[in-house]
Amino acid sequence: MNPVDRQLARKATAEAVGTALLVTVVVGSGIFAQRLSPGDGGLQLLENSIATGAGLIALILAFGAVSGAHFNPVVSLADRVLGGVTTRELAAYVPAQVIGGCAGAVIANLMFDLPAVTISTHARSSGGLWMGEVVATFGLLTVI
Repeated sequence: MNPVDRQLARKATAEAVGTALLVTVVVGSGIFAQRLSPGDGGLQLLENSIATGAGLIALILAFGAVSGAHFNPVVSLADRVLGGVTTRELAAYVPAQVIGGCAGAVIANLMFDLPAVTISTHARSSGGLWMGEVVATFGLLTVI
């Protein structure tokens, strides 16, 4: 493996592992918050938010120097548009992030003795949810 390929593999691996860990923190802290504070949605949100913020900071510090700590295909795409990564790097990052995200969700479920994968019966699509995703992604772009 030539040095360029090795470097790209290192960056894609950092994106996969970082994304997996971030999703594990987000999903796992959500599950834990539900168990820790049943019936108190506000406290659950606070617990989940604090854990997510702390986890994101730690992961950015750990992986930022390796890959830029994108952990999100939209962040990688924005970095490509701004010239921070090449098309080749983008093509390696996005699948790594998707695979890492899926793995992180499975890991979080297994950590809490839940089935690895379940099909949701709750519809999660509304203007407010999409707006929240846009705001969260903008925040991630700003932080990273």
